[in-house]
Amino acid sequence: MSELVTGEAVALELRPARLPSRALAVLLDLAVAVAVYVAVTVALVVSTSSLDMAAQTALSIATFVLVLVGGPIAVETLSHGRSLGKMACGLRVVRDDGGPIRFRHSLVRGLIGVIEILMTLGVIACVASLVSARGRRLGDVFAGTLVVRERVPSSSAGFMPPPPPWLAGRFSGLDLSAVPDDLWLAVRQYLARMGQLDPRVGWAMAERLAVDVSTRTGAPVPPEVPPPAYLAAVLQERQAREAWRAFGGAPAADGTAASVPVAPPTPPPTATTPGVRPEVPRDVPSEGRSGTGFVPPA
Repeated sequence: MSELVTGEAVALELRPARLPSRALAVLLDLAVAVAVYVAVTVALVVSTSSLDMAAQTALSIATFVLVLVGGPIAVETLSHGRSLGKMACGLRVVRDDGGPIRFRHSLVRGLIGVIEILMTLGVIACVASLVSARGRRLGDVFAGTLVVRERVPSSSAGFMPPPPPWLAGRFSGLDLSAVPDDLWLAVRQYLARMGQLDPRVGWAMAERLAVDVSTRTGAPVPPEVPPPAYLAAVLQERQAREAWRAFGGAPAADGTAASVPVAPPTPPPTATTPGVRPEVPRDVPSEGRSGTGFVPPA
């Protein structure tokens, strides 16, 4: 198990997949791919027996590329990192920051996988995984990805708290492109384990991460927003933009992906409505806004 150590020397654990489970997943994927490849090859041989040798050779090469190379790339892209073998073994391919992979990640992994898995029978991939601290093969290193375990004990799985409702859409105008993936990973791991940390240490970590994120976005942390709430809101904004990119969201005018639109709330009844008394919200404190849900240590 590898760990990410923050500036306060607190270890935030990651759960990369081990070599045996990864090898089993690859074998299952190869078995399915080879079965499909043999079936397609037999069908082509029967249907193209009248063609000359050059045409049959070209079809064989095209079948190999499409089935054994293009097939896994398409499956990983469409399933967001979960091929049949990885689903059976409880694994998933994610980016270094823990986000879902895209086509370019699957493409790099697939092309390099032809050399380190198919052509060398997995020898290079096994050696690279054993040498790597997080068990990554060369395709993962060049693609910036990591194979992680999805099936973890519920007692060790952290709960990532959502941001307070009053921060919804507050940071939709931030430029998040300069925030590196390793910093996003640190934010995600902190939010997932903040309940397990010492309150003072956790608050200091939140302040440090919030400063790092705000420095790269070019906008300071609002003084009225606690650091944990700020991190949760900014991370949710980034996830919303990722969802828009993945499912065809339109970009905003400043070039960034727009936030997920929220339906306007139904206006409360007013005093002018006959027979209806206006309802006073119960969750609004005397200061004029709802609580943050994040309380700093004493």
